[in-house]
Amino acid sequence: MHIAQHITSDLSGAESVDTVTLDYDNRFVRRKKMTTDFGEAFLVELADTRSVNVGDGFVLDDGRVVTILAAAEPLLSVTHDNPALIAWHIGNRHTPCQIGAGTLLIRDDAVLKKMLEQLGAETKTIHAPFFPEGGAYGHGRTHGHASTDGHDQ
Repeated sequence: MHIAQHITSDLSGAESVDTVTLDYDNRFVRRKKMTTDFGEAFLVELADTRSVNVGDGFVLDDGRVVTILAAAEPLLSVTHDNPALIAWHIGNRHTPCQIGAGTLLIRDDAVLKKMLEQLGAETKTIHAPFFPEGGAYGHGRTHGHASTDGHDQ
């Protein structure tokens, strides 16, 4: 089984041989067995836990690159006449949230859906890739660790 110990954001000139489609939770990785979209198993073994970005690639030990794609996942599309009120309630619960033009997207959650509807929000279940805001502490995640912009290590 091949091992990926590096991530690259520069795919120019790289031999991208396959893709791996990951949901939001699985784009946060340190050590994990994965399977490409064409069925090849590989092990990700990074020095530290990383939030990987769509379009980056896992560099395998033989030099090939597996490009990272975003999986569609169940989300709630939330709209309200006062989006700041709804955003406050979502943020107060430390819930990852993607902010769009007039719409907030959160992961599908029955308890949050009920609360938001009680506040007068309109909710709709959709399936789409999820790219929440980075929050107070970083790019894409709200875990208080430092993040580096340079993926090539």
